Amino acid sequence: MKTKLFFLSLFFGLTLQAQNLIKGVVSDPSGIPLPGVNIVIKDTQTGTTTDFDGKYQIQAQFGQTLVFSILGFEKKEVIVQGNTLNVSLESRTEGLSEVTLTGSRNPYRSKLNTPVPVDVVPLNELKTSMPQTNINDLLNYLVPSFNNNRQSASDGTEHIDPASLRGLGPDQVLVLINGKRRHTTSLVNNQSTFGNGSVGTDLSAIPAAAIERVEVLRDGASAQYGSDAIAGVINLILKKDTGLEVNTTYGQTSRADGETVDVNLNYGAKLGDDGGFYNLTLGFNDRQKTS
Repeated sequence: MKTKLFFLSLFFGLTLQAQNLIKGVVSDPSGIPLPGVNIVIKDTQTGTTTDFDGKYQIQAQFGQTLVFSILGFEKKEVIVQGNTLNVSLESRTEGLSEVTLTGSRNPYRSKLNTPVPVDVVPLNELKTSMPQTNINDLLNYLVPSFNNNRQSASDGTEHIDPASLRGLGPDQVLVLINGKRRHTTSLVNNQSTFGNGSVGTDLSAIPAAAIERVEVLRDGASAQYGSDAIAGVINLILKKDTGLEVNTTYGQTSRADGETVDVNLNYGAKLGDDGGFYNLTLGFNDRQKTS
């Protein structure tokens, strides 16, 4: 048993002595150090990278091959013959094939002649052709940067869904009605919901049937409106129509639960001969639970 232990210890000692600490600097043809160069011992998983000054160190055996590679330079293989190994990499010019960029914007929904693009959503025309029943869901479906998530088991946020533009907080989205500021709610978002600690505007309190169109400025407008318009501005333009309009919506899930009933009544009439009018809207929305 003693003889076996002796030979094992001797073999382990020789293996450690065969490993050498290789140091060096990797640079480009002009001598500028290259940070982030990948250095791997060929046919192994052992490797390292150069630091900000192009320096590296790695444990390797004499006679092994180090492979140096980085984007924009030719890969280079060098055999280890000493403890110091400085390497210069040749730059590589790669030609890209043709790149085609495709973009689209609906010219009938965006004002492009304004200082910043403004999306104009004709809600009066679209709400009857879409399954969404309230203003939050409609904007979430139509405006790319608008985000609204229904909350569950989150205190009062179940009834007042926080809305955002460009991923910023609800208190950084300014809501206007006919160009006038809409007041925020008295509910502070908590329970680890989106916009935790902020106070937003309850868009769902405005019936969709009362809105003619929605103008969304998807850019910061704090210079004009203040800090509550950092994310953007949503301007709701109310109807000026006269006459009576009634629409109802009913739906449920494929499992016959989560029934949703939405009823909207809108009535408008003229006042006087100087363009006066009044417009009244009644909205009812009931949403049952889902299993």
